[in-house]
Amino acid sequence: MLYEFVLAHRDELVDRARALVEVRSAPRPLSSEIEEGVPLFLSHLAESLRMRGVRSMEQEHARQDTAARHGGVLLRQGFTVAQVVHDYGAVCQAVTDLAAELGEPIAASEFATLNLYLDEAIADAVTEFLRVREAVLASQERERLGVFGHEMRNLISTAMISFELIQSGTVPIRGSSARVHARSLRALQVLTDRSLSDIRVSAGLVHLEPLHLAELVEEIEITAVVDAQNRSRTLTVESVAWDLVVNADRQLLGSAVTNLLQNAFKFSVPGGHVSLRVAPVEGAPALVRIEVEDQCGGLPAGDRDELFRRRTSRSGMGLGLAITRRAVEANGGTLSLRDLPGRGCVFAVNLPAVPTAA
Repeated sequence: MLYEFVLAHRDELVDRARALVEVRSAPRPLSSEIEEGVPLFLSHLAESLRMRGVRSMEQEHARQDTAARHGGVLLRQGFTVAQVVHDYGAVCQAVTDLAAELGEPIAASEFATLNLYLDEAIADAVTEFLRVREAVLASQERERLGVFGHEMRNLISTAMISFELIQSGTVPIRGSSARVHARSLRALQVLTDRSLSDIRVSAGLVHLEPLHLAELVEEIEITAVVDAQNRSRTLTVESVAWDLVVNADRQLLGSAVTNLLQNAFKFSVPGGHVSLRVAPVEGAPALVRIEVEDQCGGLPAGDRDELFRRRTSRSGMGLGLAITRRAVEANGGTLSLRDLPGRGCVFAVNLPAVPTAA
């Protein structure tokens, strides 16, 4: 009877469950959760009700397949476990309320069955949700390690070959091979620094302390000038006021700014110019902005977030801009991108300022 009731009043139940999800304060509902998720939850619950009683092996496999598809959809739509549980509860409440309003002759035992299968449906979806999520994370980690190993091997091979040429005496010590050797060693240093930053952020090993940005920029400039020359680019670093202080992790913030400069050198046109600026944010003196402007020619047409992700992926291992953003956010800041059509891009790090007296 309960299965037939759900089928007969499906549209009404979907509307009622959506209304319950929309007014939920926590966890905050997603638009996809309301539009697509609620019907999916109701369908899964109805399928469990249809299969109530003694199940054959074939029916059990069918139920598990449904749970697997459901869990995969939830993951792709960005649902959390809390949302799964709350949404199933909304569906159950909608069924109970509508049955009471219509005076449907549904026995107490069937409501007990509803609760039983509601619990089973939640368990199925959450279990599969977690299994799929763990599989995705494991796959991503394998890919990250694979790319890291590939990049590390290539850089070490290049450094070894160039060193052997220099050691043999067949090439000048200040020639092209020496420059290749220096670039390879510097790239290895940057790759290692990025990886350590990623590990520290993931492990929550962030140490915030008052940091004069003038000191940090001076340290970064020393190696950045050499990197720019090795890539046939020029770099301008504007002077930084001594009273610009932020609470930050020196290593993480330094790595983030260095990554932005490396990115700028990489994508700027040959002979291009890169600028590093640090100043208070206009109209918001409680914020300090670190800007890196390049001459990449500007962004092609398209969605900016997608372009940001696409450009990030070219840095390898999800490093570069991806780790830079995480490092900046670990320091309580934000990372933004501004397009200069036909010229280049400006990456900006905004951080809360600390009064010098502090």
